[in-house]
Amino acid sequence: MGRVLTPLAYIAQRWTPSPRTLRRAALSAVVMSVFIIVTGGAVRLTGSGLGCDTWPKCTEDSLIVTPEQGYRGLIEFGNRLLTYVLSAAVGWAIIAARSTKPWRRNLTRWAWAQFWIVMSNAVIGGITVWMGLNPWTVAGHFLAANALLTVAVITWHRAGEGDTAPRPRVPGPVRKLSWAITITSGLLIALGTTVTGAGKHAGDSSEVPRMPWDWTNAAHVHAIAAWVVCALALAMWLVLRVVDAPDDTRARARDLLIVLLAQGGIGYVQYFTGVPEILVAVHMLGSSLMWIAVLRLALSMRERPVPTAGVPAQADPELTTTV
Repeated sequence: MGRVLTPLAYIAQRWTPSPRTLRRAALSAVVMSVFIIVTGGAVRLTGSGLGCDTWPKCTEDSLIVTPEQGYRGLIEFGNRLLTYVLSAAVGWAIIAARSTKPWRRNLTRWAWAQFWIVMSNAVIGGITVWMGLNPWTVAGHFLAANALLTVAVITWHRAGEGDTAPRPRVPGPVRKLSWAITITSGLLIALGTTVTGAGKHAGDSSEVPRMPWDWTNAAHVHAIAAWVVCALALAMWLVLRVVDAPDDTRARARDLLIVLLAQGGIGYVQYFTGVPEILVAVHMLGSSLMWIAVLRLALSMRERPVPTAGVPAQADPELTTTV
């Protein structure tokens, strides 16, 4: 009796990606995660959130956009199609991780986690359309997209490491400070959804309910959180110089400070200029870049050296069925 290989096991048997290819595959998922966040914002900012009347179809009678739906329908349907491009990037990351020799089970799980988040967020997006762009589901849709970005960045980072036990590169208090920056930055992003959920850009030209508070008050709370993150990031930059941290860790702290200053400047300009759509879109891009910088800084606090030659390879049990 022979064995039938699963498709991934079949590919892994015949292809071994180079470390560079593996990193590129993981990076493609990061890039597409940012792109889908920005284009999702473009849907809302152009009032195209209900450009397709329902989900998963675009109308009750058509799977694709119809001429009657105009450019807003094209924008919304185009964003839906980008989910397939995102899925392709995630699929490449899964295949590359599964085909690496020796097989890295943990890395493959991180790659697969991206797939399940993409599928889950597609459902959340559909629910958002069914609920007429309810601001709470819109916020959930955005936060789920950031969860995908989180896992994609971790996968990208892990693709450049080994699978040995992590060891610290900086003292314990510094690592705790990095956790404080990560948690506060996550809160900052969540507070940002309360500004948009109560603000001017509801995502459609029709009457869309807003979160039950004044958006300017929410913006002030959001700004306070931003200043806290900036203070923590500045403290991190100074502390890393005192403890003589590795150069790449110090560089990531510097990069985070630069992104935060740019993001803060954009935030204040958009607030005092009436929240123009183009600046909101740039601010959304900045939010993604800030989160990537935060995660890369936190991940640089420890290392997993690549095993030296001669260390026994991890067993690679094929996922097979017997016929």
